Amino acid sequence: MLNKLLHELKETIIGKDKVIRQILIALLCDGHVLIEDVPGVGKTTLAKSMAQVMDLKFSRIQFTPDLMPSDVLGYSIYNRDKGVMEFTKGPLHNHIVLADEINRTSPKTQSCLLEAMEERQVTVDGKTYPLEAPFLVIATQNPFEFEGTFPLPEAQLDRFLMKLSIGYPDTLADELKVALSQNKASTLQAFIKQSELIELREKVAAVHIDETISRYIGELVRKTRNDERILLGASPRGTIALHHVAQAEAFLQDRAYVIPEDVIVHVTEILAHRILLKPETRYKGVTHEDVIQSIIKALSFPQKNTHSK
Repeated sequence: MLNKLLHELKETIIGKDKVIRQILIALLCDGHVLIEDVPGVGKTTLAKSMAQVMDLKFSRIQFTPDLMPSDVLGYSIYNRDKGVMEFTKGPLHNHIVLADEINRTSPKTQSCLLEAMEERQVTVDGKTYPLEAPFLVIATQNPFEFEGTFPLPEAQLDRFLMKLSIGYPDTLADELKVALSQNKASTLQAFIKQSELIELREKVAAVHIDETISRYIGELVRKTRNDERILLGASPRGTIALHHVAQAEAFLQDRAYVIPEDVIVHVTEILAHRILLKPETRYKGVTHEDVIQSIIKALSFPQKNTHSK
């Protein structure tokens, strides 16, 4: 079922198999994704296609400087006939929400997503409204245009399970295929029901992680806190994210246990945005991704049999 779903998405988003897989993993892990990329590479198409093949409700929010929290969360309005205040849901009340150019809106509006992303609920006028599962925020931002933008604070970046980049098509042939496949997104059929996705999440959470793998993950995160090139290391959310994503990767590989390769295959996308480099490190041209990769290379793999319980 998942393989058929992945195949259909790959026919729509040409040549970006890893990104498709990572967003599916985010859904299976109940996480969120930040895509930092230039316009026109298929971010909206990918988000809409993901919703269609899973029969999930989708909404797109264009973040602008004048956007208010109520435009995202919803608002209460007085019903004169009933004599009560009634809540009108905002576009955040959907399964997959594309927060387009999230860094173009004010910190006040950005922060209205924090409760939703962490607790799967929103609070308006003192009342709390739960969000229906599954709930996935796919936020985007342009890495080159910074005028009039509000960079996401570290606390909000930490809410994202992974930070990804789609990139341009690899070849001219792929670029032509992308242009021809754009219309296919609107004709995709649903392969998974909402209830089935919830069941898949439970199966992912049941994938076994050996104690040696858990220690390896913990050591990876601790290394980011002790590295002389890093000002601020990864938070405990980074540790939890590595566990969950490793389970999802093992599940997609049809394994009931996690191996070290399941941990490191997505580690850069999970940890790089959670660390803050020292100024002298950045001046040397060293990137967040470079530091994470060097930490991985310096840390030895667990040697114990990882599928024994």
